[in-house]
Parts: sequence; structure tokens; C-alpha cells
Amino acid sequence: MKNTLRATLATVLLCTLTACAKKDEHAGHNHSAPAKHVHTAPHGGTLVELGDHAFNLELVRDPATGKLTAYVLDSHAESFVRISTPSFEITATVAGAKQKLSLVAVANAATGEKIGATSQFEATADWLKTTAAFDGVITALTIRDNPFKSVAFKLPQG
Repeated sequence: MKNTLRATLATVLLCTLTACAKKDEHAGHNHSAPAKHVHTAPHGGTLVELGDHAFNLELVRDPATGKLTAYVLDSHAESFVRISTPSFEITATVAGAKQKLSLVAVANAATGEKIGATSQFEATADWLKTTAAFDGVITALTIRDNPFKSVAFKLPQG
């Protein structure tokens, strides 16, 4: 009986120590916190969330041509959203100076998009050739009767 009691106590002690050691391995982790919701930009650009998970605008800078392309995307940045807007403006702050960009609607024969029903917009400026990062504000953009005004972003961070 004495040996059985010792064996039982030794097993309980070993299990307790093992459980505590495993618990300590995860000290500092919050397993109840929700995982961060992340979307991937389909063209490798910067995603700017519009509204509370309503839409995304992907901004892609081409330094060789000085072109900034904007794609209107759904809430998960998976599908293009065609809109009727002919153009919209972005105000960029470059080296302390404000620069306006007017992004105009672009037709795309490959996707069947045309002006008045497109998800793609473009602007060109010489300073885009040499400026890799800037703070910007989308002045006003309406997507499916949802107006978005003064949406701030950082290129390339989002």
C-alpha cells in the first residue's frame, strides 16, 4: 500500500509539473484575442480601407512611368467593383508640399470595363517617378451610393 501511494503521488506530481511547464511556455500569449483580419492587394499595391470594411482602394505606383493606378475593390479585396465616377482626386503631401492628383476612369478591353463602369483609375505626375512614399488624402469618392470623404492614407503602408 505504501508503494502504491508513493507511485500515485509521484505520478500526480509529475503530471502537475509537466502541465505547469507547458503552461509557462505560453505565458504572455493571449489566446482569446481575435486574429488580425488582413487582406492582400491583388496587384501588390497599397490597400486603403474605405468605410468600416465596406470597400478597398488599391493604389499601385509605377516609378518608371510616374503613374498611380487605383483599383476599386470589394471589402475583402478579392473582386473589382465597377463604378460610374469619371474621376476622383487625391491630395498628396510630398516634401511638405501639397500635390493634387486627378485619377481618371480607364477602360479595360480585357475585363470589359469602360468609362462609366470601371474599377480602374489612373493619374500621372513626374514626382511619382522619384517619390516612393507619401501621405495622401482621398478627397471624395462615391462607391455604390456610399460617399467617402477625406480618407487619409500612407503610401506604401496603407
